[in-house]
Amino acid sequence: MTDPTPLVCPDCGAEYADRWRCTCGHPLEFARQPRPDGPAPDPAAFDTRDGLWAFSDLLPVEQRVSLGEGMTPLQSAPDWDAEFKLEYVFPTGSFKDRGATATLSRALELGVDRVVEDSSGNAGAAIATYAARGGIDAEIYVPASVKASKLRAIEAAGATPVRVEGSRQDVTDACVAEAVSEDSDAWYASHAWNPAFFAGTATFAYETALQRDWDAPDAVVTPLGHGTLFLGAYRGFRTLEEAGWIHEVPRMYGAQAAGYAPIAAELHGDAAGSNDVADGIQIRDPVQKDAILDAIEETGGDAIAMGERPVDRELERLHEAGFYTEPTCAAAPAALAKLRERGEIAESEDVVVPLTGSGLKS
Repeated sequence: MTDPTPLVCPDCGAEYADRWRCTCGHPLEFARQPRPDGPAPDPAAFDTRDGLWAFSDLLPVEQRVSLGEGMTPLQSAPDWDAEFKLEYVFPTGSFKDRGATATLSRALELGVDRVVEDSSGNAGAAIATYAARGGIDAEIYVPASVKASKLRAIEAAGATPVRVEGSRQDVTDACVAEAVSEDSDAWYASHAWNPAFFAGTATFAYETALQRDWDAPDAVVTPLGHGTLFLGAYRGFRTLEEAGWIHEVPRMYGAQAAGYAPIAAELHGDAAGSNDVADGIQIRDPVQKDAILDAIEETGGDAIAMGERPVDRELERLHEAGFYTEPTCAAAPAALAKLRERGEIAESEDVVVPLTGSGLKS
């Protein structure tokens, strides 16, 4: 076992053995990002039996906690003229398992005994499940109104849910207060802050490129709240492009919920409206906002605010086509239709859309 990779602040340059946030307030990144060595391997000969950990040479974390996650199917979706990556077939029913396996592996590298996380649902269930797998105690701070189906997943893994009245920010504030308390031994396993989580979600890009014989799509459209999948995918494709395994990073598009669309508002001004259907991306102040905007600018992508009605309609279409997803997933294919209508994505272009969470948890 190697020593844990240190962290660095990309803003002020400060380095740490471990910390959840820089003293300057900026999110941290790994000081060293592994890069592929040599040409891209033959896709037909690539051994995928370890799931997403088949790409361990590209991860700054050693595998210590796993449930066989990864290598989700990439399926043709002719009615959408796209490919859907079925992220809802993960062990806990969402793409958040990508980040959870890496984050809890990082926790074990550091000798952590107890983690805390704040989540409205999927991330909490994933962190709780992988903490149980790693023998680590977990407390998940959740809104008092959390869906019963997601609360059951947290409790079933043996984690302790901590209900917090008030806004989503109130939930985060309560969790952070516990993480930074001098009397607490808690380690903040935040899906919004922890760089290990984003290292895990970068495997979405590695898998997609492999499944397409190292041919990246022209565009990727993801739901966009805190940007854990959006940014992870962007960083993963960028790693592959720098290594020469793919020719170009796809244009990155984010689908936000109207009324909770700070990225779309930053790019286009008014993003008013409401969308209570896509509850998984109701984030008004994403931690990684600047990084998300940079990724959009660098790839020529965009962010779009989606209202409730088109997302509801798209959810019905998905279910009727056999894709049993939760409502938040539908924001991305709904956004794809709107982006094509606007001419931002041409009908002839290859597009990959992740379907991020299972309808069984709705």
